[in-house]
Order: sequence, then structure tokens, then C-alpha cells
Amino acid sequence: MKRLLVFLLIINTGLVVEAQTAEDSLKSVINNLFVAMRNGDAVLLKTVFADSAILQTLVNEKAGKTVIRNEEVAGFIDFVSKQSKNAADERIVFDVIKINGDLAIVWTPYTFFYNGKFSHCGVNSFQLIRLNREWKIQYLIDTRRQNGCE
Repeated sequence: MKRLLVFLLIINTGLVVEAQTAEDSLKSVINNLFVAMRNGDAVLLKTVFADSAILQTLVNEKAGKTVIRNEEVAGFIDFVSKQSKNAADERIVFDVIKINGDLAIVWTPYTFFYNGKFSHCGVNSFQLIRLNREWKIQYLIDTRRQNGCE
């Protein structure tokens, strides 16, 4: 009887850990993006993106027109690698996480500080894919604004 209880406890614990692992893995990849940004760490930054990743930003121009800016991952990594430690500090909150097999979405409101000063805020919308048992950022689009950031 004692062995059966231990066995059931191990199985139940394993299921709980498994259920948390995918979400925790997603958070880890996204957190690594921002750790790399804060540290100017190009090596770590390269590990979070899929080979065909796409980066975009929605920008509201002064004339009131919304435009989409595309950025190459390599250019973003190069920019980050030239930053001094703690220059690029993006603080996020995990708001929505949805997972379906090897596809996930993550929604993270953020506030961005550059060299210790508030720069802007907005929302990141991530699409992640699981390749070879690892989550990678396939698509990242964000909004940017300087008002209404509370």
C-alpha cells in the first residue's frame, strides 16, 4: 500500500511539473531576450530567435498615420551588442499565454527605459514555435507610445 501511494504521488507530481514546464519554458525564452538586452549580450540574444524570425513595430507618426517598421534580427542583435550594461531595460508583465502543441502566443505589456530614463511603453505580441523541443521566437510585433503608460 505504501509503495502504491508513493507511486501515485510521483505520477501526480510529474503531471503537475509537465503542465507547468511549457509555460515556464516560454517565459524563460522571453526573459532571456530581456536579460540579453540589459547585458548587451549578443550570444544569448541569438539563442531566443528562430532562424526565420520576423521583428516589427507599429509606430504612430506625427501626422496620425500608423506605419509598420520591419527590423532584421541581425540588425537588432548588432544594436543590442553595442549597448552598455543596463542601457536597454525593458520591464515586462506576462499577461496572456496560450499554447497549442508547438505554437504559442505571449502578450506582454512593457515599459522601456534607456540609460535609466523612461523612453516609452507598449505591448509585445510574441508568436513562439517549438523546434527540436525548444521554444524560439518566430514573430515579435510591438506597439510604442510615450503617454498612457500607467
